[in-house]
Amino acid sequence: MKNSTALLKIVHLRNNLRFVGTQPCRYCSTSTKADFKKHQNELFNAEQKRQREEVGRIEKIAVTYRGTPKDVRLIMNKNISTPFNCAQHMLQMLIRRSALAVVDGSTLWDMHRPLESDCELQLLHFQDENPSQLNKTFWRTCSLMLGAVAETAFKDNVEVKLHSFPKPNVRSGSFVYDVEMPNLSSWNPTTDELRILSAEMVKLSNKNLAVERLEVKEKLSLQIFENNKHKLDQIPDISARSPDKKVTLYRIGDHIDISRGPMVGNTWFLGRCTISAVHKLESDRGNFYRFQGVALPKGLMLNHYAFSILEKRAMKLNKGLLPWQYETDSFHPELQSVGITA
Repeated sequence: MKNSTALLKIVHLRNNLRFVGTQPCRYCSTSTKADFKKHQNELFNAEQKRQREEVGRIEKIAVTYRGTPKDVRLIMNKNISTPFNCAQHMLQMLIRRSALAVVDGSTLWDMHRPLESDCELQLLHFQDENPSQLNKTFWRTCSLMLGAVAETAFKDNVEVKLHSFPKPNVRSGSFVYDVEMPNLSSWNPTTDELRILSAEMVKLSNKNLAVERLEVKEKLSLQIFENNKHKLDQIPDISARSPDKKVTLYRIGDHIDISRGPMVGNTWFLGRCTISAVHKLESDRGNFYRFQGVALPKGLMLNHYAFSILEKRAMKLNKGLLPWQYETDSFHPELQSVGITA
């Protein structure tokens, strides 16, 4: 194996160097990445706790589940109980395979998002006859996970600023995350470095982490992302476009990002995965790189030859809109509706 001056390091090889920030904030130049992640998660946890306590007196709602093995009427807690909780009241099989919910036949709903009123509920899985909406949600979640990996895979002296990811397009052949690395002007990743990124995606999957959703006010989201100039630029626009002026955050482990969602309910659903390419994006706006990958949901099998075709396709530059075109997945906070019937 070639001895490389690789920028990517496995956890036990990390050198704990300070990172150099360009956005003035109390964490950019004086604290480690781990310190700021702790700060972000303290803010997230405090707001999550506040919202739960704000529920007050518990009200009951009727949730009518439509699906396998039979329709069931459940009495759940308003603004507390989630589709995942509903699955827990039924079958272990539903807990394990349900990746996404549909409320009242039309609105995609995260598995860990509290239900707000009486409703009909469907639980989607990857063996459904028409999994197109779930596949798109899976692709979006892969981008979220890729951002988490890109942010933590480098030595601390390599500055990594997550920007965003385009709307998921399964037909494009790859999921994407666009990243600025200001002090890295001409990085061309080696095969070994791409393997490390792929392995980190699988490790993240194996941690079996719930994908948490939280809507917050603009002021708090600016605090949470105070060391990321791109998120700070995006947040006011996201808030302005949202009907309730909120910003939707997602968390896996200690990684927090912005997206309209929805996401699949757990990192466990990521099966076979390859980070196939990292392309330098030609721009006078900075050193931007497009990280790309391809993956299968867990339980879906494909032989080595067939998957290698997908890998080769995913190596080509994804033609999704570029980060400075401001048409990323984060900039569309409206709920998705789908025509799904029981």
